Amino acid sequence: MTDGSIFSLPWLVIRQDDSGNRYRVGRYATQAEAQKIADSLDNTGHRQVYWVERAGQQGDPTRN
Repeated sequence: MTDGSIFSLPWLVIRQDDSGNRYRVGRYATQAEAQKIADSLDNTGHRQVYWVERAGQQGDPTRN
């Protein structure tokens, strides 16, 4: 069985907390939509780091 959400919502927003734990915040249809969410969350002043990655790829928040 194939998970259709990987193809219809391929862009992920990932959060890394100050302890190094990573969590998926949401899935989005476009990279621009995901980036807009990540930017708005990143601008809240908290110590968490947010970034966008494509489903199936492991992200590195230091590359943004």
